[in-house]
Amino acid sequence: MTSGSAGKSNEIRSHLDHPVVDADGHWIELFPVFFDYIDEVAGSNAVDIFRQRYGHRFHSWYESSEEERRRRRSRRPSYWGVPTKAADRAASTIPALFYERLDEWGIDLALVFPSIGLTLGRDLADPELSNAIIRSYNTMAADMFSNFADRMIPAGVLSLADPADAVDQMVHAHGLGLKMLVTGGTVPRTIEVDADWQPEESKRRSYIDTLALDSPYDYDPVWRKFVELGIPVTSHSGSMGWPDRNLPSNFVANHLGHFAQSHHAFARSLFLGGVTQRFPELTFAFLEGGVGWACNLYADLQGHWEKRNRRYMDDNLRPTNLDQAEFRRLYEAYGSAHPKMEGKLTEILASNLDALESDISQEELTARDLASNDFAHVDIQSKDDVRRLFAENFYFGCEADDPMTAIAFDDRMNLRLKPLFGSDISHFDVVDPAEVLEEAWELVDDRLISEENFRQFTFDNVVELYGRMNSDFFSGTVVENQAKEHLANLAKGNLAKGNGAKAELAQSPLS
Repeated sequence: MTSGSAGKSNEIRSHLDHPVVDADGHWIELFPVFFDYIDEVAGSNAVDIFRQRYGHRFHSWYESSEEERRRRRSRRPSYWGVPTKAADRAASTIPALFYERLDEWGIDLALVFPSIGLTLGRDLADPELSNAIIRSYNTMAADMFSNFADRMIPAGVLSLADPADAVDQMVHAHGLGLKMLVTGGTVPRTIEVDADWQPEESKRRSYIDTLALDSPYDYDPVWRKFVELGIPVTSHSGSMGWPDRNLPSNFVANHLGHFAQSHHAFARSLFLGGVTQRFPELTFAFLEGGVGWACNLYADLQGHWEKRNRRYMDDNLRPTNLDQAEFRRLYEAYGSAHPKMEGKLTEILASNLDALESDISQEELTARDLASNDFAHVDIQSKDDVRRLFAENFYFGCEADDPMTAIAFDDRMNLRLKPLFGSDISHFDVVDPAEVLEEAWELVDDRLISEENFRQFTFDNVVELYGRMNSDFFSGTVVENQAKEHLANLAKGNLAKGNGAKAELAQSPLS
């Protein structure tokens, strides 16, 4: 397609020489239908409990006074979150109509994610009930989309709150034929020591467990099961309700950047926790947060490794490296110029040279952190290792109207990452699904990305995300042949890269 030929999404699609895969559209599940599946899987009592706990989650905010909301710090809930055009609302709730509208929207294959399902396992305090609800949801997702597999692939849901439960949920979902599972990469937990003085768990202080670093659980069995089943780790979690996102009056203030904040925490935990090193075949997707935060984190990791790796710190930051004799000479030469500095040199040299603590010597500072290493779980010898362990296996869901997507393709920044086109169809920011692909194409029209970048954004990257884990992921879909061709070319490229590296090694004087 030539730049400048903007039109409605289906017109844009007709001129592309590649398919368009929506990596993050949504459907709006119908509660009465979901209740039937809960009844079938878990029984009518589970339906009653679920309705009681889930059906009125936000009533207390509306029933509270402004003063009470402030005192309790009751978070302003979302409102008016679904577009009202009847044809689009019906399409978002009825898979057969969703399927029929895909051509109009310029989408060849839709990866359909939950709406209600995104909150399951997070709002239900009872693990047994949560597991039953998740099984019910996954049964519904597999069944409702079973007749549309050539153009629609549904995501099941997965809770990572408990690793053992997560593995059981994954095996059950895989047995239903689900090829995608959406989860959350952060889990709020209560601080253990608070149990000593606060018997009610809901009143204890909380922290955010990012699963891969300093978690109370070992998640390696979960990552291993993802690899075994050929399913990427697809995170769609946000940070609403975190201490800085608990405003009682303003939803937008709570919502802005909340996906990015949660993804940032999860991604840096995966990297520094060594997960991408221990499981190099495992791919991860961070949906609906864009890629701007990831470029920032990627650059920060490179910078922090340069200045905080163990060798650099031993050479440049070890406290006992300080030449105290030279410091004494300079202090005596210049410090006496101010009366407040006079007569303090001995005390300063003994225990007051640190920027954070006032009574500790250089020797103590050195000794207590000789074994400290923030990169202990991940072996990095160069910036190329940072790229390999971050940029190769991470994918980032970007909405069509997000101009920051272009940063991922800007070679001047040397931050090449892998964004995914996600329509967010069915949610408040998409009042006309037929305009989504058109909005994405504006990046090309505005010369922010190339047509080749657009192909990567709308097809290549999502094929790699799922196809690297499961070579049959796209089998039976309308994009099967193009996906296989791209994966084959990708494999050839990796093979050529590997052979090139071997040739360089063979010529190296160290080989």
